[in-house]
Amino acid sequence: MSSLAAVLTPLPVLIPTLAAAATLLAGRRPRLQRTIAVLALTAVVAVCAGLVHLADRDGTIALHVGGWGQSVTGMGPLGITLVVDRLSALMLLVSSIVLLAVVFYAIGQGIRDGDERQPVSIFLPTYLVLSAGVCTAFLAGDLFNLFVGFEVLLSASFVLLTIGASTERVRAGIAYVMVSMVSSLIFLIGLALIYAATGTLNLAELAVRLDDVPEGTRSAMFAVLLVAFGIKAAVFPLSTWLPDSYPTAPAPVTAVFAGLLTKVGVYAIIRAHSLLFPGGAMDRVLLVAALLTMLVGILGALAQSDIKRLLSFTLVSHIGYMVFGIALSNELGMSGAIYYVAHHIVVQTTLFLVVGLIERQAGASTFQRLGGLAAASPLLAFVFLVPALNLGGIPPFSGFIGKVALLEAGVQDASVLAWVLVGGGVVTSLLTLYAMARVWTKAFWRARADAPEGAMSAAAPSALLHDDEDAVFADRDDVGRMPVGMVLPTAALIAVGLALTVFAGPIFAYSERSSDEVLDRGQYISAVLGAGVVP
Repeated sequence: MSSLAAVLTPLPVLIPTLAAAATLLAGRRPRLQRTIAVLALTAVVAVCAGLVHLADRDGTIALHVGGWGQSVTGMGPLGITLVVDRLSALMLLVSSIVLLAVVFYAIGQGIRDGDERQPVSIFLPTYLVLSAGVCTAFLAGDLFNLFVGFEVLLSASFVLLTIGASTERVRAGIAYVMVSMVSSLIFLIGLALIYAATGTLNLAELAVRLDDVPEGTRSAMFAVLLVAFGIKAAVFPLSTWLPDSYPTAPAPVTAVFAGLLTKVGVYAIIRAHSLLFPGGAMDRVLLVAALLTMLVGILGALAQSDIKRLLSFTLVSHIGYMVFGIALSNELGMSGAIYYVAHHIVVQTTLFLVVGLIERQAGASTFQRLGGLAAASPLLAFVFLVPALNLGGIPPFSGFIGKVALLEAGVQDASVLAWVLVGGGVVTSLLTLYAMARVWTKAFWRARADAPEGAMSAAAPSALLHDDEDAVFADRDDVGRMPVGMVLPTAALIAVGLALTVFAGPIFAYSERSSDEVLDRGQYISAVLGAGVVP
């Protein structure tokens, strides 16, 4: 490992952590807070880009922090291990880009989307803590520090979700906290079982020692971890909490939650499935879960009359594609899943940011009150249409490329269940396109006077904003205007989504190299424990 890699590896965690402390101290100086946050997240993007280059050039990077002697197993040092391979480096880079774009959006929005009582001085420190938690989860080389990363980002997300303390947000926050606590408890139970059986929580050591554990015990431990990670990733039937929790938060918070938090759960499933428990023992269960996640999620989206809830259900639905690729346990399936995770982080975040623009332009996000947005703001129509088509999988966008790879992987598998998943994936894609077309038709294409409550809301928008979701805009004097600071970050993420299409060849080639590395456990194990350890 090069000295540059050793220096860069801990920085995605250290930089936002230190910046969070600095912004907390600068709570009475908003401009300084914003400057620190932007500079810190910009630095994280640069560091993560460097890690992508190093991991692709030199292979897996393992940094042992705090060498406290040999572990109980005697295989490696006792301490905290940070690991960067192609997969984790890609997740770090895409996540850091999204985190930077969303913080620009939040600053452009004024951070506050409600009344003066909102404690906006804690937004940026908490947001930076969330960033540190996400990076910790991606860098963790052992299950305990993966748990720590989850808890850090979840603790920060509790604050961000309930900021402003409206009735709807507190209600959604309570449900979110309870589900997250259950997930964390299950994860802890899984850690206890694994440590009792193997004497270690280091991922590389576990990959070696779990081979000696009886098959029934291994399956039980894997099932416990899948339940914990499935809740975090919103895999059906563990996904019912998400559509009720995410839409109540401010637009920047909802966007970053939708883009990143569930993907951390997907990343954990990839690690557990490929590194700790290879062999396909739970693949059929995962395939069935993937199919149900796709179909139940998209059918739920079609039943919604609010854009934020509709997008929350599509978020659940498209998690199914990622689980589908993981469960196929072949190179193309894993490559497609990795590419699709990167695509979905960017596109789903962009769409939720667009909803924030719709609320700022029209004062609402429900179909009953929307109409005529294409005529009122062609720019808003464009920034919605591009990511919507991308999510729907229209060629040549990245959503189409990722779905084709996953469907081809299913065809290569050729099992009956894989063919059923291929059909389910096609149906889900078509229904996603239909859901996006509903939004376009009702919110953008029709005249606002044709909406059930459009005539009155056009004449006096605040008069109809009587529910908690829209009431935050009732007394604002800037409804009808989209700040440049909100539009530019959204446009930047659209550009990133288009880059995934324009540079699909090299990016998918990188995903294929990531897939090879993920499926070949020997590379990870050798990097962490030394070349002499054979998996």
